[in-house]
Amino acid sequence: MKLIRFGAAGKEKPGVLVGEKRYDVSSIVSDYNEAFFEENGLEKLHKALESNLSLPEVDAQVRLGSPVARPSKIICIGLNYVDHCKETNAPIPEEPIIFFKSTTALCGPNDDLIIPKNSEKTDWEIELAFVMGKKASYVEEADALEYVAGYCLHNDYSERAFQLERGGQWAKGKGSDTFAPLGPFLATKDEIKDVDNLSMWLTVNGKTFQNSNTSNLVFKIPFLVHYLSQFMTLLPGDVISTGTPPGVGLGIKPEPVYIKAGDVIELGMEGLGSSKQVAKAYIK
Repeated sequence: MKLIRFGAAGKEKPGVLVGEKRYDVSSIVSDYNEAFFEENGLEKLHKALESNLSLPEVDAQVRLGSPVARPSKIICIGLNYVDHCKETNAPIPEEPIIFFKSTTALCGPNDDLIIPKNSEKTDWEIELAFVMGKKASYVEEADALEYVAGYCLHNDYSERAFQLERGGQWAKGKGSDTFAPLGPFLATKDEIKDVDNLSMWLTVNGKTFQNSNTSNLVFKIPFLVHYLSQFMTLLPGDVISTGTPPGVGLGIKPEPVYIKAGDVIELGMEGLGSSKQVAKAYIK
């Protein structure tokens, strides 16, 4: 299945994407949230859809929100592609680097990117994200995929000055509003033949900056679930973003390139659709 949420920000309803058509399933489930995943909602929804229910179609022009409701946490993995480590002059990690992204950064896949107040170094980062389907604590790597509900496209926007030049943790450069556009949909595991071999791309104003494949991940999803679950309980609906490949603005030579108002950022991943954000200046 491909899960979507649609409607005005803060008032999204759950839906499914079948081919090119969107359908409203709010008569079956209330939302794609922690309770939905925890209570075996994916299986129940699948069975309901198999019963040939007559569902209202959703107009293609209706806004898409994040395919999951605001989770308990968004966990990100830093420097998880070898070439990205090299372009940022960082050592290849021996263990995953973990940071958190504020849940208020979550937004729809095609919502505007709002450049934060006083920002001069807002950057892009295409990433593969996955969503937890079950509560996970001290999970063995061999069992890890049993805890995953599905996969989606994520743009881990970053303000590099806030992140790297202001002291403290990376999180302060990661959590601004609109810094986590997710989707367009959440693809359940059966939709993706090989999550370790998905091509991905990102362009800014039509110029390609990132072009890679998930085969280049240093730490892959089963290990990440295992590893993270040693330090915290992962809850159903939690979003884990696996890191970005080379081609971020920070790494451009001879001078970094950062996002300015009016820029159009487009990105896509094999099997997980595409998204588009237009950068806008912060206005109080």
